[in-house]
Amino acid sequence: MEVSGVLRTNAGRRGVRAESDPGRGEAAQVDARAGAGAGGADGVSGRDEAAATAPTVAAGRAARDLGLRRAEFEIAVHLGLIEVVTARDGGRPRVPEEEIARLRKVPGFPGGMAERVRTVGTAEGAALLGIAPARFTRLARAGCFCPVTFYLNRYRAVVWLYLADELSAFAAREPELLGGRAPVEMRALLESGVDRRPRNWRSQRIDRLVSRSRDPWARAAVQASALDPVQLAEVVDDPYERAYLVRVRPEPVFGRPASPAAREAMAELLPADDPDEILWRRVGLTLELDRAREDRPAPAPGGDVAAHGTLVRGRPGTARSVGGGAGVASGAGGAAAGAAAGAGRVASASLVVPVPHRATACAGASPVAAAGPPAGAPGPAGCAPGLPRGRGLLARLGWRCRGGCAG
Repeated sequence: MEVSGVLRTNAGRRGVRAESDPGRGEAAQVDARAGAGAGGADGVSGRDEAAATAPTVAAGRAARDLGLRRAEFEIAVHLGLIEVVTARDGGRPRVPEEEIARLRKVPGFPGGMAERVRTVGTAEGAALLGIAPARFTRLARAGCFCPVTFYLNRYRAVVWLYLADELSAFAAREPELLGGRAPVEMRALLESGVDRRPRNWRSQRIDRLVSRSRDPWARAAVQASALDPVQLAEVVDDPYERAYLVRVRPEPVFGRPASPAAREAMAELLPADDPDEILWRRVGLTLELDRAREDRPAPAPGGDVAAHGTLVRGRPGTARSVGGGAGVASGAGGAAAGAAAGAGRVASASLVVPVPHRATACAGASPVAAAGPPAGAPGPAGCAPGLPRGRGLLARLGWRCRGGCAG
């Protein structure tokens, strides 16, 4: 199967899982001063702008009407338990009044929703599983379950929070990991210093946001959020498109964290940091960007969408180029973007890594805890059948064949 096919199949599975599991979650016990939203539980439109014709209310009022705290409301939106709508060109999500009325009629209101979005930290999670906190931390570092959000304690250290329902499901699914010696693979993984919590949090966040976003540019913006500016400039060489991706990037329901420390933590945790994860996000962004360009071009300054679309698409190898530098340079700003992309080209040109398989340390772990592509995804080594050649997807990513492949 080609990489594009694997991506679409995997995204479909994750979208079905995220939408078919309405009972997941527990309320976030997060210090309000530390910014319960620091974990970045973003809200994304469950419908496009054309469908959002019903009256809507702001997230703060919706949380009060549903009897939820801000952190609880954010996690409920993140899990897809509360449908929100957002404008096509970005902005904070809003909640339709009919959605609030529907949720207020659900049996168990008002305490039912809060119970479904309860989260726990390390100490409470270990007590829930009946294990020591140290073992709980090792299981989390190995990727056996995935944090859903985080907050900063008074020492500005990241404190991960986990869905209690997901921990209970893990205990029922993998009871052998709660006692005795850990598997050899897990011990080797932990001894090497691996900590999969940030990567798994990123993967879960991106998958859920993409699965609930209908606007193709918003989906591309979610993928782009995992790349640093140099990597992004190599994939998206048009500065107008990069600016548009920033503009339509889904906003958290209560806006970005107000605390400078929380903003710094988000800036450190959001970008992918492993070479294989970076490559995987480049692949995802490339596919989503192709769909977005087919839907509509990014607007140029002054709102001249048609002119910009003609300019970009009429230049061979510009709008669809991925591995090259910034090919669209306009004035001083374009030249600066091209220089930034060129500076990172040397580092990315040698990015020849296999697409990773799912972690083997916790083979039966929760689906959302497996960060990266699915098992069986094709790797770059050799001349495996089905790999695109020439100006195909892999060639545009700078993914070079080994063993004498013909370009």
